[in-house]
Amino acid sequence: MDSSFEKHLEAARMAARQAGKLVLEQQGRTSISEKALDNLVTEADLQAQEAIIEMILDQFPGHSIMAEENDLSAKSSSADLWIIDPLDGTNNYAHNIPHFSISIAYARSGQVAVGVVFDPVRNEMFSASRGGGARLNETPINVSKARSLKEAIVATGFYYDRGAVMRKTLNSIENLFEANIHGIRRFGSAALDLCWVACGRFDAFFEYKLSTWDFAAGMLIAEEAGGLCTDQKGGPLDLNSTGLVVSNGKFHDELLKIVGWDKNS
Repeated sequence: MDSSFEKHLEAARMAARQAGKLVLEQQGRTSISEKALDNLVTEADLQAQEAIIEMILDQFPGHSIMAEENDLSAKSSSADLWIIDPLDGTNNYAHNIPHFSISIAYARSGQVAVGVVFDPVRNEMFSASRGGGARLNETPINVSKARSLKEAIVATGFYYDRGAVMRKTLNSIENLFEANIHGIRRFGSAALDLCWVACGRFDAFFEYKLSTWDFAAGMLIAEEAGGLCTDQKGGPLDLNSTGLVVSNGKFHDELLKIVGWDKNS
């Protein structure tokens, strides 16, 4: 690991843990509103984001912020950029389903250098720094050893829209079952889905519509654990991508033949 990122990694961990404590305390008591169709936001989202931003800017006052729940948007190519999802899995959280996370990434000039995803329910802190490997709490993690799709558990997610993206996802799920995979899972937090690929609980994950804050941290964690990450067309995955396909790297081409999608084709 580049030692210059140690401070960034520790700051992300501390901020994620503080936000996790806040959202657990607020669950079941926080107000809920709707940003768009089925796209919920809670007061806990807003409070957690405020706490994260305050902690980050206290240590890095000149840095830029890209965050889900406010207008502090910044270009993905910014020299020093923090990418924050204060509560990934808000629908789960609002319905008292214990599966959600806090995601924080730091990127330097368009390349993610640090990623942290914290699951406060299980007290699991996934983290990675570029070139330094990935960890679950203090233990190094690696992707699974599944050799083909037929040995795989594949995770997916649905965008809030109930149109073409939903239909394509459902079609891909049907095709995956016809390929005799072990199973499909849809848990509702893309950041955790990526981390569960990283630690071998899932063998692959795909989703066709995501925002940068949904995957920035998890992408690095999956890559540092030995995974292969591409966009939904099989091209390079970067901060401007809008969908992704992630696997343990052993059957990625096979997976792309089934779930790969260029929505402009």
